[in-house]
Amino acid sequence: MKIVIAIDSFKGSCSAINAAYSIERGIKSVLENVEVVKIPVADGGEGTVSAMLMGTKGIEYQREVTGPLGSKVIAKFAILDDGTAIIEMAAASGLTLIEVKKRNPLYTTTYGTGELILEAIKLGSKKIILGIGGSATNDGGVGAAMALGIVFNDINGNSVGYGGKELQKISNIDISGLNPLLKGIDIDIACDVSNPLYGETGAAYIYAAQKGANDKEVKELDDGLINYSKIIKSHFNFDGSQLPGAGAAGGLAIPLIAFCGAKIHSGIELILNALNVDDQFQNADLVITGEGRIDFQTIYGKVPIGVAAHAKKKNIPVIAIVGSIGNGYKNIYDYGIDSVFNIQNSPMSLEESMDNTELLLEDCAQRVMRMYLLSNK
Repeated sequence: MKIVIAIDSFKGSCSAINAAYSIERGIKSVLENVEVVKIPVADGGEGTVSAMLMGTKGIEYQREVTGPLGSKVIAKFAILDDGTAIIEMAAASGLTLIEVKKRNPLYTTTYGTGELILEAIKLGSKKIILGIGGSATNDGGVGAAMALGIVFNDINGNSVGYGGKELQKISNIDISGLNPLLKGIDIDIACDVSNPLYGETGAAYIYAAQKGANDKEVKELDDGLINYSKIIKSHFNFDGSQLPGAGAAGGLAIPLIAFCGAKIHSGIELILNALNVDDQFQNADLVITGEGRIDFQTIYGKVPIGVAAHAKKKNIPVIAIVGSIGNGYKNIYDYGIDSVFNIQNSPMSLEESMDNTELLLEDCAQRVMRMYLLSNK
C-alpha cells in the first residue's frame, strides 16, 4: 500500500513538515508495512521554502536584507537543483517580522524582497517563484522595485521614501536604472487571492487593517494606490490594477509585471507542479491532505483543494485532516475531497488543541487508517 501525505502547515502550531511526520507515525502505528510519501506543501506564503526543500532537492541560502521597517533582517530562500529560486516575500517583508504595536502599512516596505530577488539571480537563477503571502506591506511593490533599480520621484524630482504613505507623492517613474541582471529572468508570482489593486475589494480595504492601518489610513493607502496606478498607466500604457491578484501583498506584483515581465499564477498550482506531485501520486492508494482550518474559503485556491484536484486525475481517494471545521466546509466535497476528520478527540479549547497539534494529528491519523482499512476489507 502507498499513502501520500500532502499537507499544509497548521499555522501557529505545527509546520507542514512536522504535520506530515505526525500523520506518518499515526499511519504506521496501525499498518507497519506501508509506503508513506511525505510532501509538505505551501501555497506561496510562509513555509514555502522549507516545504520545497523537503519535497525536492535544493540548497537553502540566507542573506541580510532590508526588513519591512527598514532595519536589517536575515531572510532565507532556496535554489532547487534545476536552478529555480524559491522566495517567500514574507521572509523579508512579512507581518511576523514586526511587533504588533509597530505594524502599520503606511511605513512598511517591500525593499528587502527586491534584494532577495537580486541575490537569487546573482547565484545563477534564471527562474524565480515568488510567494507573496503573509506581507506587512501596502506599498504597491515600490520598495522592491527600488531595490531592482527603478526610481520613483515626486513632483519636485526628489525620490520618494518607503511605505504606502509615499504612493500619493509619486509623479514620475524612471526605469532606466533597472538592474540588467533581470534581463531574461522568468518571475512567476505565486498568489492565492484574486483581489484587484484598489477599490472596495482591493489591497487596502481588504488587507490593510490586519496589517495595522485604521480606517482613515486605509483610505489614504487606497488613494495612494489609485495615484500610483494612474502614473504607471500614463507613463507606460500599462494598467494592471484589475488583474486578479494585483492587490495581493499590497500590490507587490504590479511593478514586477509592468517592468520585469513577471506573471501571476495560482500559488498552489505553481508549488504542486514544482514538487512534481503527479509523479509522486503515481500508484498511490490514498492521499491525505489538510490544513489548520477548512471552511467555505478552502475552495478558493487553498492547499487541500489543489492537492485533491491532482489526486482525482488518478482517481485516488482523498481525506483531509484539519484543526477545525468551519461554515460552508461541505463545498469541498464537490472539489475532490472525500471525507474530513477533525483532529480534536475530546472537548478542548483552541489553545489546548494548538498546544497539542502534533499528538492530535497522530491520533487522528490512527482513526483515519482504521476507518480506511475497515472500508476496504
